[in-house]
Amino acid sequence: FTNLIRKYGLYVARNPNVVLASSLAIVILLCLGLIRLKVETRPEKLWVGPGSKAAEEKQFFDSHLAPFYRIEQLILGTIPDDVNSTSPRIVSEDNIKFLFEVQKKVDAIRANHSGLMVSLQDICMKPLDTNCATQSILQYFKMDPDNFDNYGGVDHLSYCFEHYSSADQCMSAFKGPLDPSTVLGGFSGNDYSGASAFIITYPVNNEIDKEGNETAKAVAWEKTFIQLVKDELLPMAQSKNLTLAFSSESSIEEELKRESTADVITILVSYLVMFAYISLTLGDTPHPSSFYISSKVLLGLSGVILVMLSVLGSVGIFSALGVKSTLIIMEVIPFLVLAVGVDNMCILVHAVKRQQLDLPLERRISNALVEVGPSITLASLSEVLAFAAGSFISMPACRVFSMFAALAVLLDFLLQVTAFVALIVLDSLRAEDKRVDCFPCIKVHSLHADPDKGIGQRKPGLLARYMKEVHAPILSIWVVKMVVIAIFVAFSLASIALSTRIEPGLEQEIVLPRDSYLQGYFNNISEYLRIGPPLYFVVKNYNYSSESTHTNQLCSISQCDSNSLLNEVAKAALVPGTSYIAKPAASWLDDFLVWVSPEAFGCCRKFTNESYCPPDDQPPCCAPEEGGSCVSVGVCNDCTTCFRHSDLHNDRPSTTQFREKLPWFLSALPSADCAKGGHGAYTSSVELKGYDSGIIQASSFRTYHTPLNKQVDYVNSMRAAREFSSRVSDSLKIEIFPYSVFYMFFEQYLNIWKTALVNLAIAIGAVFIVCLVITCSLWSSAIILLVLTMIVVDLMGVMAILNIQLNAISVVNLVMSVGIAVEFCVHMTHSFTVASGDKDQRVKEALGTMGASVFSGITLTKLVGVIVLCFSRTEVFVVYYFQMYLSLVLLGFLHGLVFLPVVLSMFGPPSRCIQGADRSSTSS
Repeated sequence: FTNLIRKYGLYVARNPNVVLASSLAIVILLCLGLIRLKVETRPEKLWVGPGSKAAEEKQFFDSHLAPFYRIEQLILGTIPDDVNSTSPRIVSEDNIKFLFEVQKKVDAIRANHSGLMVSLQDICMKPLDTNCATQSILQYFKMDPDNFDNYGGVDHLSYCFEHYSSADQCMSAFKGPLDPSTVLGGFSGNDYSGASAFIITYPVNNEIDKEGNETAKAVAWEKTFIQLVKDELLPMAQSKNLTLAFSSESSIEEELKRESTADVITILVSYLVMFAYISLTLGDTPHPSSFYISSKVLLGLSGVILVMLSVLGSVGIFSALGVKSTLIIMEVIPFLVLAVGVDNMCILVHAVKRQQLDLPLERRISNALVEVGPSITLASLSEVLAFAAGSFISMPACRVFSMFAALAVLLDFLLQVTAFVALIVLDSLRAEDKRVDCFPCIKVHSLHADPDKGIGQRKPGLLARYMKEVHAPILSIWVVKMVVIAIFVAFSLASIALSTRIEPGLEQEIVLPRDSYLQGYFNNISEYLRIGPPLYFVVKNYNYSSESTHTNQLCSISQCDSNSLLNEVAKAALVPGTSYIAKPAASWLDDFLVWVSPEAFGCCRKFTNESYCPPDDQPPCCAPEEGGSCVSVGVCNDCTTCFRHSDLHNDRPSTTQFREKLPWFLSALPSADCAKGGHGAYTSSVELKGYDSGIIQASSFRTYHTPLNKQVDYVNSMRAAREFSSRVSDSLKIEIFPYSVFYMFFEQYLNIWKTALVNLAIAIGAVFIVCLVITCSLWSSAIILLVLTMIVVDLMGVMAILNIQLNAISVVNLVMSVGIAVEFCVHMTHSFTVASGDKDQRVKEALGTMGASVFSGITLTKLVGVIVLCFSRTEVFVVYYFQMYLSLVLLGFLHGLVFLPVVLSMFGPPSRCIQGADRSSTSS
């Protein structure tokens, strides 16, 4: 390998232009793929892997029942007192009247969607096809301000809080009962009058067809809605001394788009700072006389351009193959490749500078390559493999990131050993020819500008002297060695214990920009909401024929099994702390069985011609009058109930009866004479397609989760619901699954620990194998493996201390940290193996040559770039990039320059130094 490198080094030094031109041509060719660049912003495509159980269940729910509606929400709250910090009640005459004003403004919104004016009426969910199913306390007044005084003002509300399900006057405008816990917040127990917040929810229809213009109409309305709230409603609420938080279905996506542009400047500054630093590091100690010749700004700039090209090339190849890019890639990969690529550049330039000046240029280049080539190759290949390992993750965002990063690092390495070496040759020729840096056409004929003087006898720099004369001798004292090993081992053990405290999840507040209006909305949700997201238990292939026992295994009225699905849900609702189920499920099946039975006298009725006859208080049985009452017209006097007791078998309908009456039930309007009608409440709970065969393919029973405030609650509630469903499915032998709208995004956390550990194991294993193949020394590879594992374990310990959660981003970072940590170990170990003398001398030698490069080229470059990130406007950057990277760089530096030299001086592998003709430059 060494001989190969030496020949290659001589070739590049003799033909720099050919190498440079050909390598650049190839990369620019790869960049042509960027024409097909597409960016993925849809969250369900970023975080949900193919074959995900939750995604399949959502697909089933959306296609067989109705897709879950879009949610537009306002939360109007009172401001807490400073004295005893309790929030005043919000249910008062003034506040209700103010809410009517707000409602009037929202009803008046007209959004322009390609020339059509869209109002809330056009897009909202209408269970009975006339009124919006707005969830608001105003529904107790049928959404009509005139009814406020007619019904008796605030007292009417207190009455409705008790009798919301039975009293006709408390029915909402959309003819359904309205549960006060869904429209009020901040109350304790059932004390609804003591609530401190109104929660107004507008459910909007969601089309399955993603490209359908229904959704586009809704999005247009949502944007206008948010604008209205910001411009008019917020000031109105503040003047009434109330707080207002708000959100729409498309808010998160819009805010994330805004965020990705907010941080562009931070990232650019980060690059500029790194570039400035590289140009300084590559140059020599500045002498005022010859500064303009010995500086290496042009070389530094071209190095940064090579890094950019390698990223663009990588994105180009994948775009050409049709892989969509993501915002994470845009923001992190260039940064990562720069951090990884810079150190190789520094190490190459420093190696060339260390060669003796009396050698011809081509010998200096090839000797330098021989000296650092193996360790650069080793570090880069390890990094490529560590990233490639990440492409085994099923989560698309992580997988795509890992693939792009692996290819970018590989291209960067190839460009550095071709184009960058050629650039070093050209730059050295420029300096020897006394041409000015950045303006190589200008030649200088001054007496001072003797490059050999400026670069002098190439005295080792200040840093190298510190490493050799201070750092190494201190580390060679026995006591120091013992202390170092004790401290590092203790911290690793502590980190193992701490890392069990890392929680899965990714707080929404962190992902959004700090100044986003959603920050206040999420705080209010956890503060006020007393009920969680709706939870549906979906039953597949329910066999309703009279031979089957399914009906009794599901229902919860008399004669149902004690362990039926609905009875189990009701039992689970008694222990909400562990089951996360808030209340018994609303059951279309129970209501249907009651509706069909002869006891429910006004419900299931038929005319003499066997067609459906509605209750007496609905047309055509009665004619509507002024004032909303209904006068019987005698049309329905000869209606009879559908069945007599003798027609039913054990109070259950036969197969034919069930088949005939189910559609009647689902289209029956609820009213005072028969409140059990299923239209509206259960319209989308049962799939009637193909039910004639005696099997209902899909039906759902709705309940609610308990309030979920933290990420852990979401994960645990999903786990609890899945365990509950699988237990009930197994005991009843019916296929049942739980569905809630957030499951799709939280499924990743159910086994995120497994994902993280498997990935780290693959990455560290890959690095170990590469080391073994290239160094052919089990001993060195084992030491590198040990230090790497310690760095990763310590990083997890730091995550626990800083409360950083375990999620896709931190898993990517951990895998990446394996790649970056390699740099801190490999160069030192390689340098140690090829030095001569006893172990302490070899450590001293390695620290003198490589230690300085590792410190200035790796630690400082990364620190400089990372520190800029702490000024980012998004919490995500500050937490996941600034804090984690900073910890990684500091841990890598301490392990690479303190712990590793001590380990090597005690247990290092034997020397491989070959004395002989080829090592004529041993003094280097």
